[in-house]
Amino acid sequence: MNNPYEVLGIPEYATEEQIKSAYRELARKYGDENAGAGIPAQFAHRKMQEINEAYDQIITNRGASSGGPRAQSAYYNGYSDYRDIREKINSGRIEDAQTLLDGIPPSARDAQWYFLKGNVQDRRGWLEEAFKNYSTACNMDPGNPEYRAAFDAMNRSRSGGYATQKQNDTGCSGCDICTGLLCTDCCCECMGGDFIPCC
Repeated sequence: MNNPYEVLGIPEYATEEQIKSAYRELARKYGDENAGAGIPAQFAHRKMQEINEAYDQIITNRGASSGGPRAQSAYYNGYSDYRDIREKINSGRIEDAQTLLDGIPPSARDAQWYFLKGNVQDRRGWLEEAFKNYSTACNMDPGNPEYRAAFDAMNRSRSGGYATQKQNDTGCSGCDICTGLLCTDCCCECMGGDFIPCC
C-alpha cells in the first residue's frame, strides 16, 4: 500500500482533526452515495477501500505509539464514534453526517448505523428509505427503545397520521356536535334551506 498520509493527502505531522477532516472530504467524494456521479462505481469502491485502509493504518500506528488502545477496523467503532455523527445531525449538518455514515464500510454497519442513516433520510424527506433503515435497526436490535420509537412514529405517519386514543368511551364530544351541525347546515343550504339562519 502507498504511504497512508499520501493517500489522505496530509503531512505526517497532521493533527487528529486534520486526519479526520481529510478522511471526510475523501469519503464525501468517493463514498457509496456519490459513486456514479462522474466517478465509475468500481473505481470509487476501490478508492474508498484504499482510503479506509490508510485511515485505519494511521490511527492504529498513532494509537500504538502513544500507548493507547489499538484501533479496530474501519473509521467508526462503537458509541463514542457515532457521537460525532449524532452531534452533526442535531446541529443540522445533515450533509456532513451523511458523508461520515457513507464512509463506514458495509461490513461495519450495525443497528446504530441504520438508525442514524434513517434519521438523516427522515430529515431530508426521504421517508421510504428512512422507514427501511429504521426497520433494519429495529430488527438488528429489537430491544432498543430509541430505534423502536422512531420506527413506530414513522409507521404511524405512513398509515395516515397519528392515531389518538380516546380518554374514555363517553360517546361524542363538543367538537363532534359542532362538526355535525355544520355538516347539517351545509346539506340544508345545498337543498335550498338553511339549518343555521344568518343573523
